[in-house]
Amino acid sequence: MSAPLRALIFDVDGTLAETEEAHRQAFNDIFARERLGWHWSREDYRRLLKTTGGKERMRAFIAETGQSGEGYDIAALHAAKTARYVEILEKGGLALRDGVAALMAAARARGIRLAIATTTSRPNVEALCRCCWGKEAAELFDVIAAGDEVAAKKPAPDVYTLALRRLGLAAEETLALEDSRNGVLSAQAAGIAVLVTPSVYTEGEDFAGADLVPSLAPTDLPLRVRAALC
Repeated sequence: MSAPLRALIFDVDGTLAETEEAHRQAFNDIFARERLGWHWSREDYRRLLKTTGGKERMRAFIAETGQSGEGYDIAALHAAKTARYVEILEKGGLALRDGVAALMAAARARGIRLAIATTTSRPNVEALCRCCWGKEAAELFDVIAAGDEVAAKKPAPDVYTLALRRLGLAAEETLALEDSRNGVLSAQAAGIAVLVTPSVYTEGEDFAGADLVPSLAPTDLPLRVRAALC
């Protein structure tokens, strides 16, 4: 990291918080409500997470089970799932991952900007911020780039490229925080260095080219990053 660090760009699901069980519950609740006969176990969901995006994940599931896909309104199912996810988070019980709050505070104290680059939709980002902070996302992050704003989702670089454009910064002035291989590939394709702390659903993935850290606590970060924050 030769250029000064001017922004941290966070992934959301699995990075800011362990959200995937809430997402899985929301999918299964909608599948049951619509009587689709689908149910995603934890192992199913671990496999399906390799496909980024909820609509894309449902299409992948349909394809792998040999269904034609005809008769399914994927967009409507996903909208219902998003609404259900928001309901789940409104009940609370979701905590930030270790180190996230301290890292954000340290960055703010040094004048380092905070951004989001996520595959998930803006309503899901808002739900998480209200659940974990009791605040709107715009009160916490300077820039938000969401998956429903780009043509191609991670591992494509589009959402990171959008975040850089909105920040008005070069890739080398930023650092990405991720939990998954697809996220690492996305950030790297945009030219951004990556720190990765695996989540419960991404442990054991290939994180080649990224710095692996046990948590996002400032004391767990590489020395060059700590130097920029202290």
